[in-house]
Amino acid sequence: MRGGGAARTLGQWGEEQIVEWLRQRGWKIAEKNFRCRMGEIDIIAENGIYLVFVEVKLRKDGQHGAACEAVTLSKQRKLRATAEYYLMCRPTQLQPRFDVAEVYAPKGVCSERPDIYYIENAF
Repeated sequence: MRGGGAARTLGQWGEEQIVEWLRQRGWKIAEKNFRCRMGEIDIIAENGIYLVFVEVKLRKDGQHGAACEAVTLSKQRKLRATAEYYLMCRPTQLQPRFDVAEVYAPKGVCSERPDIYYIENAF
C-alpha cells in the first residue's frame, strides 16, 4: 500500500505522466487504478494489438537502484492475479502484456520534464 496523502499525490502525478506518455504514442487508456481484492493495477492501456497492464514506479533519482527493482516477485504475482481477474470480467482478443514505467522526478511534482523509462514485457 502507498503511504499518506503526499505520497499518494506524488504517485498519482507519476501515473498521469505515464498516461500522457502513452496517449502521445497512440495508446487508449482503458482503466486507471483498477482495484479488486487481489490488488491494484496502475494503468491498463490498449493499442489494438496489446492490452497492457502498466505498473508505475516513481523515484527522485536512481541513486538507490532502478525504480523497476521495486516490482518484486511478490508484486508480480499480485499484478498477475489482478490482471487475471480483470480479464475474467472483461474478456478481450488483445494480447495481454505487463510493462513497467519508471518515472524519475528530482523535484517531485515540480519536475518540469521527468525522465521516463518504459520497459515493455517486463515480466
